Amino acid sequence: MFDKRFYYLLKIQYLGFRYHGWQKQPDVLTVERMVERTFSYVLGHKNFKLLASGRTDAKVSANVAYVELFLKDTPLPEDDFLTLFNENLPQDIRCLEITEVDKTFNVMDAPIGKEYIYLFSHGEKNHPFAAPYMVNITATLDIDLMKEAAQLFVGTHDFRTYAYKPNPETRTINTLEISEIVTNDLYTASFFPDESFIFRVCGKGFKRHQVRLMMGALFDLGQGKIDFEFIKQTLVPDNGIKLEHIAQPSGLMLHNVRL
Repeated sequence: MFDKRFYYLLKIQYLGFRYHGWQKQPDVLTVERMVERTFSYVLGHKNFKLLASGRTDAKVSANVAYVELFLKDTPLPEDDFLTLFNENLPQDIRCLEITEVDKTFNVMDAPIGKEYIYLFSHGEKNHPFAAPYMVNITATLDIDLMKEAAQLFVGTHDFRTYAYKPNPETRTINTLEISEIVTNDLYTASFFPDESFIFRVCGKGFKRHQVRLMMGALFDLGQGKIDFEFIKQTLVPDNGIKLEHIAQPSGLMLHNVRL
């Protein structure tokens, strides 16, 4: 006899600063592990599995992320389950919506676009409370030059230079709809610096560390360690350039996922 199965789409958000990324790993705290533990506790069983539309790395946060829940035998309780689930999740994880889907839904294929943002400041060191949200470069950055260079990433390019340890089969040609640096008026706090910035990129998908490698190159440009022409060369196919500067993860956030 076949088990009856139920399928749900979870829209969640989390602060990643104390987690070793989304994916469950032995002996470390991850977002998936905490979501799974919460489901086990609230449901009273482990007859389910989770599948995310993508994985975030250690200390990376998500304003919007999607996870599919595969549930055996019985459906989720109808009486205010979302409230009960959130009451038992850690304070730094929240579920925004739970929607029932059918077995044809595939959370891995569903996203048509992802938006990442990277929060940063420069100059005087930030208040320590800002550390989970943005990265501070104590040197003075040439923000105007960085803004100009960020525009180079817009369009279809071979981003192999910005792929972490790609192999010959890795597909690195991608199209970015948006790549820009703007003044941060999106996230505010009393302990944030008076001025901060956002590096914002939007595209279908991104390779591991891609945004952080892009941000690292822009940081190096802003400090005069590389020049504008170097950024151009990183987008030329078969350029042979290997980037070493992977920007710190705590400034990175998966800001939105379009389905």
